[in-house]
Parts: sequence; C-alpha cells; structure tokens
Amino acid sequence: MGDIFERLVQNSGGPLGQHRKRAHGYFSFPKLEGEIGSHMIFRGKPVVVWSLNNYLGLANHPEVRKIDGEAAAQFGLAYPMGARMMSGNSVHHEKLEKELALFEGKEDSILLNYGYQGMVSIIDVLCSRHDVIVYDAESHACIIDGVRLHAGQRYVYKHNDIADLEKQLQRANALIEKQGKGGILLITEGVFGMAGDQGKLKEIVTLKDKYGFRILLDDAHGFGTLGKTGAGAGEEQGVQDKIDLYFSTFAKSMASIGAFVAGDKEIIDYIRYNIRSQIFAKSLPMPLVLGNLKRLELLQTKPELKKKLWENATKLQNGLRERGFDIGKTDTPVTPIYMKGGVEEATAMVMDLRENYGIFCSIVLYPVIPRGHIIYRLIPTAIHSDEDIKRTLEAFSETKVKLDAGTYKAEAIPDMAEV
Repeated sequence: MGDIFERLVQNSGGPLGQHRKRAHGYFSFPKLEGEIGSHMIFRGKPVVVWSLNNYLGLANHPEVRKIDGEAAAQFGLAYPMGARMMSGNSVHHEKLEKELALFEGKEDSILLNYGYQGMVSIIDVLCSRHDVIVYDAESHACIIDGVRLHAGQRYVYKHNDIADLEKQLQRANALIEKQGKGGILLITEGVFGMAGDQGKLKEIVTLKDKYGFRILLDDAHGFGTLGKTGAGAGEEQGVQDKIDLYFSTFAKSMASIGAFVAGDKEIIDYIRYNIRSQIFAKSLPMPLVLGNLKRLELLQTKPELKKKLWENATKLQNGLRERGFDIGKTDTPVTPIYMKGGVEEATAMVMDLRENYGIFCSIVLYPVIPRGHIIYRLIPTAIHSDEDIKRTLEAFSETKVKLDAGTYKAEAIPDMAEV
C-alpha cells in the first residue's frame, strides 16, 4: 500500500514547486510592500511595478479608500453572516447585481466570491453529462479546471482559429445527434491574459445560428478596459447582445475581490439557486460590496481613467516595438515581451532588472511555456508615468543586449532562500 504523502515528496514539489528552494520569496511568492501603485518596495529597494492588475488605478483611489474604510468601520468584516441563500443577503448585494447587469446590457447578474472559483462553478452548474463543451486552447486555468471536472465530452479548438472551431462544433453536433440529447456550451475569453489578444467574438457569434451553441465569455481583462463605456470585449466588438453569459472578476480593473456573471434573468436565477460554491459559502463581506459599488461608479463616471490607461499602454507598446521587441498580437493593455533563452538566463535577467534597474514585472518560463522561451508580461495602468515608461524601455533595451550577448549564461544564480 502506497503513502500518498510519500508520492508527493518524491514528486519534488511538482512542475513549479521543484524550483521552490531557489525561487521562493524572489521569483515565486515575492513580497511587494508599501502603498499599492506603480512604485513599491521589493526586498528593501524601490521598484517600478508592472505586475499588478490595477488597470484604472482604483486600488488606492481616495474615494475608494474612503468608502472601504467607512464600510469596514460601520459593518466590520463579518456582516452579512452566512451564505446568500440562507442569511447572507442584503440590499447592497442586490444593488450591485442590478447595476452590473445594467452596465453589461443584461437582464440580471449574480455575485460570486472569487473569479477562479466562480468560473469553475458556473461550468459545473450549466452542463450535464450529456452536454458538450467547446473551448479555446489558450483559455485561463479556471476554465481548464472547470472543463476537466465536466462529466461529459469536451472539444478544444486551436487558439482563435475559427476554421478549427467549426470542426469542433461539427464534432459536438454529431455527438449530440448520436446521443439524442444535450447542448453545446462554447467558452472563450474577451482578452487572453497572457498574450493580450482579444477573442474573435465577431466571428464566433456568426456561427451561433448554424450550430446552436450558447456562449460563456470570460472577460476578466476586458471589463473596464475595452469598449466605449468600459463594458468589455463584447461592447468593443459590437456583439455584447450575442453573448449569452458575460463573466468577469473584480480583481482586475476594479482592483478588488469578487466576480459576477450576467445574462438572461431565467438563466441567472437558475444559477443562483444551483451554484454550489455560492450556496455553501459565506457571502461577500459588506466592505467589499460597498467598495465594489464605488469602484463601478468610478469606472463609469471617470472615462479619463481608461483614457490614461490606454495612453500609457500605447506608449509602452510602441516604445517596445520601436526598439525591436516582439510583443506578439496584443490589442489590449496586456503587454507580453517574447524572448529566447533558458531558465538560467531568464532568472539572471530578472534579477538584473529588479536589483540594478529597479524594474519589477512578471516572467513566464518552462514548464508553463516551451523550453528556450521567455515571456515577460507587463501590465500598464492609469497611474504609471511617462518617466516610468521611459525608464522601463531603457532597462529592457540594455538587458536585451546582455541576453543576446550571452552575458547571463555565465552568471551563477544564488539560492534565493539564502540571499
């Protein structure tokens, strides 16, 4: 008989955990300190931060901080006590749901405690074992995990490849005809958070009548950043009315906690009474609800925040392109930088950027992406300055020269737990 713990230990911590002794506290689980903003403290040194999903700069907006503080003083963190269905409901929760639905042009919405948990649960509540899920290959982990838990069939299509999507829809329809029951749920994203490209919603919705599917859209990075009013990728592409279920989190543009899904009232009501992760979980605390109401208000009434975000994103992206960097096909504020190099070179470059240039950004390496590739991901916000952008562009130009020259290959990377 095997010991489950023994297997875990022999697994060396898993694909990411195997590097934990060298990475913990620096490359993984780093601690950024000080006021949330474009400038924070990392290991005692000031850095320009490009790793926070604080798109509109609302995290420390004075009106937001005021409401957050007042709500915490008035209600504490316990109220309302209990799950929404039992004893955790309030007029403020319902008000937030109504305002979110109105903003997204839908009949109703339901609040969710977390985006990741929410998406997994929505997939579970919508699909029976006879239903078929069709989803984009580069979907976020919350979608992948929700799909993995699905008891029925699922088909994945190549990223944003409409021809391949049609093939998978044909397979899905053939299976449903054979079963004699079931339907199709198509899941995609408004903005793919790693590459920054938008989902091809315009093309996807043209297939709805032909294949009879419903669309669940994860627009975590599009909510607040895209569309004339900030209502997201559906608004940006002129197809919001064709999106059956619109999902987003408060963790990006709203710089908060929680999520929601909006759609037809009958469907939202069904979700409300059947989504287990909300039925059996404590309601969102009142400070978060009131804080999110204020954030939503600012998102709608201060268009200058989104305008400034896009000005900064355009300056950063144009500057990188002018310097010869490959930033892929992004058409959103998400700014990836694609480079070539091994893990040792990448970690040495990250340390150089952080320690000598004061630039803090996220990095993605093998096993998340293929060996020999490096992706830096920069998240511009409305509160970054022109000087932040200039300094960052210069830092990347100089470190890229070192990377191409092989300088980082010769550098020994210390055990960060001992530094």
